[in-house]
Amino acid sequence: MLLFVGLGNPGDKFKGHRHNVGFMAVDEIVRRHNFLPEKSRWQALTSEGRLGTEKVIAVKPQTFMNLSGQAVGEAMRFFKLTPADVVVFYDELDLAFGKVKVKVGGGAAGHNGIRSITQHIGPDFTRVRIGIGHPGDKSRVHGHVLGDFAKAEQAELEKILDAIAREAAWLAQGDNPRFMTEVSRHINPPRPSTGKGKPEGEATGEDEKAARSPVTRSLAANPAKPKNNEGPMAEALRALKKED
Repeated sequence: MLLFVGLGNPGDKFKGHRHNVGFMAVDEIVRRHNFLPEKSRWQALTSEGRLGTEKVIAVKPQTFMNLSGQAVGEAMRFFKLTPADVVVFYDELDLAFGKVKVKVGGGAAGHNGIRSITQHIGPDFTRVRIGIGHPGDKSRVHGHVLGDFAKAEQAELEKILDAIAREAAWLAQGDNPRFMTEVSRHINPPRPSTGKGKPEGEATGEDEKAARSPVTRSLAANPAKPKNNEGPMAEALRALKKED
């Protein structure tokens, strides 16, 4: 069994905040994988479901961000789990918007929710860090984090959350590198190959290589002359000139 913990602040006024992207990610996992309806316990909203062969409890602490660890600690003790069974989804200032990274352990990097969880269960849990980007100035961080995603970011945000939910089973299996690879592939799909040859008149790498070769340069500078330099017409014209 695993705990999938999304971090955020409860209440409608915080719903669209960048700081609530952890809630958003867990909500999308619950929706996509048809978890059971939410219920309230351990100072959190929880929902049960399966990812592959693993039973997963989705947990959204309702204690506000800086007390998130209380709910996580209660749930972990109830099921007799260890920090290795806990996966936490949260916003990361130090990652560009559109990036998703996973790591196990580490510091809080100023994130109050991660600091609280560490105080209650220790640091050795899995962290799914969802980039929200840095506003560039320390004085703007508070407003950036506790502000809604911009309208221009909404389409990309939906793509990120969809990718996380689609590939969440890799996290349940403990294959964090595969999860990151697949999420990145969904967010930034490779460009499809056209399968066509080079357009007419367009040089290929081999053409350019041949053009730069010493033999080609020599032929261009000293073109071969035909054995018979004059045709019949040229000879006739020269004969007329002689008669003049």
